[in-house]
Amino acid sequence: MTNPLESLFFVILVAAMAPIFSRILPGPKAPPVVFMLIGGVLIGQEGLGFAAPEDVDLLALIGLSFLFLLAGYELDLTLMRQPPGRIGLGSWFVSAGISVLVTALLYEAGIVNDFLAIAIALTTTALGTLLPIMREAGMLDQPIGPFIFAAGAIGEFLPIVAMALFLTTSGPVVGVLALVGMALATFITIKILEYIRRREIHARLALPEESTGQSTLRWTLVLLSALVLVASDFGLDVVLGAFLAGVVLRRFAPINAHELERKLEAVGYGVFIPIFFVTSGMKLDVDSIVQNPLRLLLFFVLLLAVRGLPALFMYRKQLNGVERWQMVFLTATALPLLVALTEVGLQSGLMLPANAAALVGAGALSVLVFPLVAVTLGNKATKSEQAVPVEG
Repeated sequence: MTNPLESLFFVILVAAMAPIFSRILPGPKAPPVVFMLIGGVLIGQEGLGFAAPEDVDLLALIGLSFLFLLAGYELDLTLMRQPPGRIGLGSWFVSAGISVLVTALLYEAGIVNDFLAIAIALTTTALGTLLPIMREAGMLDQPIGPFIFAAGAIGEFLPIVAMALFLTTSGPVVGVLALVGMALATFITIKILEYIRRREIHARLALPEESTGQSTLRWTLVLLSALVLVASDFGLDVVLGAFLAGVVLRRFAPINAHELERKLEAVGYGVFIPIFFVTSGMKLDVDSIVQNPLRLLLFFVLLLAVRGLPALFMYRKQLNGVERWQMVFLTATALPLLVALTEVGLQSGLMLPANAAALVGAGALSVLVFPLVAVTLGNKATKSEQAVPVEG
């Protein structure tokens, strides 16, 4: 039996060491999240046994919530009415159709039994995971940036809705009612924040923002925990509440958006989000993957084929060839939502443990490989452009 403080120490140690390994190891630079997952496996019960995931489950849940809060906060809703949003939505529905067809074939072949869970899983995109990687590579300021945002947000939000409708033991009718209840709770929250802004209550109270005050950050946590709690009470996954909290917060933040974003990233990426990724590694069923590695490779290929490849066709008029291939690999990157989805599927009995482990493993592999390929393609294209002599 592990000591919770010991578990927390080793989890934080892995989180602190991950960026160092990402920097110093030779070869292509893998994102730190990959080393957090690997470190989680090493310190977990299937590794050295230094830590147990149940000791830090609550902190990991906060980390998952922060990941989707920041993804929702980054989303500009006006983008959804513009070409990146419209094309991203169409691309997701194409992926959903292909996913249903592919999963039906796997089901008929006897490879999978958990039809709905697998079909939803193959349509996800890890926007929260991609953001720091893309920001560091400078891709978000490039013409492809809005398309990444839109496709990633849709690839997170719509699978969450699908989870609420189809991955519950209560059935889709109860799922629809739960979504309506969640929408009503979000609407009430928006109206409350509109009232606060209209009456300038925050300004009149002159709540401190720096030093020990940090009032906006604290009220952000209130908003996050409230919508996460409402989502949980309605039988929905907490990531839906966290994502909606981020969307609401971006619109009604009472202080400078960049200032608040800096604070949220410091708390989220500095503390809680790494704990979530390390804990995900601790929970990974390595034995199941080792016994059937082909299942992991199958899901890895399907993530690319089902979620990624439609981008080659869908973005043909907006992006050049290199950018479209970048979209293929970026939209196929999936992990956090796969972790949440597999947990929901296992709890409801609608997903097999072997498929859950293989999906999370495939998602971890996608985070390792796909963003690296996308960044490399962009770097090579930039070098080729710079190498072209200028006539004059």
